[in-house]
Amino acid sequence: MATSKWASLAAVAAVATFALTACGGSSSSTPAAGGSSGSTDKGTVGVILPDTTTSPRWENNDRPSLDAAFKAAGVGSDIQNAGGDTAKFGTICDSMINEGVKVLMIVNLDPESGAACLKKATAAGITSIDYDRLTPGGGASYYVSFDNVVVGELMGKGLQTCLTADGKKTANIIYINGAETDNNATLFKEGYVKALKPKIDSGDYKLVGDVSGEWDANKAADAFDGLYTKNDGKIDGIVSANDTMAGGIIARLKANGLAGKVPITGQDASVEGLQQILAGNQCMTVYKNTDLEAGLASKLAIDLINGDTAGADALATGSVTDPTTNQPVKSALATPEAIFKNNVKKVIDDGFQTKADVCTGPYAKYCQQAGIS
Repeated sequence: MATSKWASLAAVAAVATFALTACGGSSSSTPAAGGSSGSTDKGTVGVILPDTTTSPRWENNDRPSLDAAFKAAGVGSDIQNAGGDTAKFGTICDSMINEGVKVLMIVNLDPESGAACLKKATAAGITSIDYDRLTPGGGASYYVSFDNVVVGELMGKGLQTCLTADGKKTANIIYINGAETDNNATLFKEGYVKALKPKIDSGDYKLVGDVSGEWDANKAADAFDGLYTKNDGKIDGIVSANDTMAGGIIARLKANGLAGKVPITGQDASVEGLQQILAGNQCMTVYKNTDLEAGLASKLAIDLINGDTAGADALATGSVTDPTTNQPVKSALATPEAIFKNNVKKVIDDGFQTKADVCTGPYAKYCQQAGIS
């Protein structure tokens, strides 16, 4: 089986990864209810998270990281989750603005509702932060995320590494992209298209499918089925833009007896994604340590609450161009990392995921094999 080859060449990918990466809080209440630590004399930070389905990170990682940072700084916060509902997103936004938050941080559900919220905040004199996803046309004061083009590059390079490990010099590949309304999905795709372009231009790889999976496991699986049928089963590698979609596709690969035989990428270093990598069903994932992202965002928000605009600007050392307005947005970008079978342990050692969650049932033996103890 090709799995061992994927692992054996991960060291090569690690070198490539290095080369690429070089160039308080609310209560832990239910996602729907959110929670508030109450305001302080300095003011309150409002945070709107998007949903609980496109990725487990929002509630499992981002919320507790932001919550802890605001509490440690003695800053009041109100962190709520829109539950994937744009109407609820708007209601939360209006409520936070009416309650007088001093800083508003959002992860948009779509450009339209996100921009509407940000424009209301600006009109109310509230400083705004786009968190993780830039809102085109929204006019956020700051943007905090990972370098999302590099995230895509890591996926493209990762797929190439795994195809090489399988001994495949030529391959039919497909792209299962994120939601078309998500600017991040556009940036991820820019990255993996860039990384794979030399192999496609040379004729070594042939792109035989390029569709959206909408960040949904079932939709991604259906999209894969359609491409699998269209290409008479001749698909050798898959760029899946996150672990959630990869999980749906892997289920279809299993049904066709192909799990572990067709390398597939992912993103988010989710519990399921790491388990699939350990089991040999998924080639790699991209680890975005949300402690880094949440750390940047919370420090920036805390500086703004304290009236330290110079401190906030010092954190936002870069800029990203808003594709709608063509205006630069002050940005603080964290660095992502490629994860293969041989370095899954790092994600657990960092505390991003736990051994108890990852190494359950049939995955316990794979954890032992990977040196996770």
